[in-house]
Amino acid sequence: MNKRNLIAVRPSRTIEMLYVWSCCVLLTHCGSWLSTCTANDSTSNQIKNTKNITTEGAQQLSLGDIVPAFEVVDDTGSVWKSIDHVGKKIVVVYFYPADLTGGCTKQACAFRDDSSKLSELGVEVVGVSGDSVANHQLFKKAHQLNFTLLADTEGKVAELFGVPITREPKTIKVAVDGKEESLSRNLSAKRWTFIIGTDGKLLSKNTSVVAADDSRATIEAVQALKKPK
Repeated sequence: MNKRNLIAVRPSRTIEMLYVWSCCVLLTHCGSWLSTCTANDSTSNQIKNTKNITTEGAQQLSLGDIVPAFEVVDDTGSVWKSIDHVGKKIVVVYFYPADLTGGCTKQACAFRDDSSKLSELGVEVVGVSGDSVANHQLFKKAHQLNFTLLADTEGKVAELFGVPITREPKTIKVAVDGKEESLSRNLSAKRWTFIIGTDGKLLSKNTSVVAADDSRATIEAVQALKKPK
């Protein structure tokens, strides 16, 4: 190869090296950009998943606090007033997300099955969700529930107890007596259970409820509270 040919090769090799270097820089920047986009998307999804959860207007009740009086429509369409019940019995108020769903059905049926034990302890149970009166009636009919359900369709009772709620319209379809029914609600409450003493004070607050075990846990809590100190 003569000198003229050698001189011709050097610029070509230099250009090739510059091209490779440019590609590496470009890939590095693209990787950084993609990582940033992925992180932003993840953060955005987290915000989307939590933006509807609210405790706006809620107060946090502590053990020993007097539970404020409240009233709301029950499953018969009548106004249920806490002052007509608190003071006469120990009142268990349990919040749950939705009628005729898996965990909520197990929870309700357990309270139904333990009604005799609860009655012997002087306990009245009321369930509260964002479902309508009509939804509650279907729930009670489907599972022969023997206690009151309160229709907290605006979330006012949940806010009173400090229970987080998710304001998001949802509809489920279930079969009741062989007929498909649609149950709609505008909000869902967290699964929390409260025990109110005959003096109107909050005796117990369970914010980590296991649906199927809630009735048993409530009975044990009441029994422990009744033991002489």
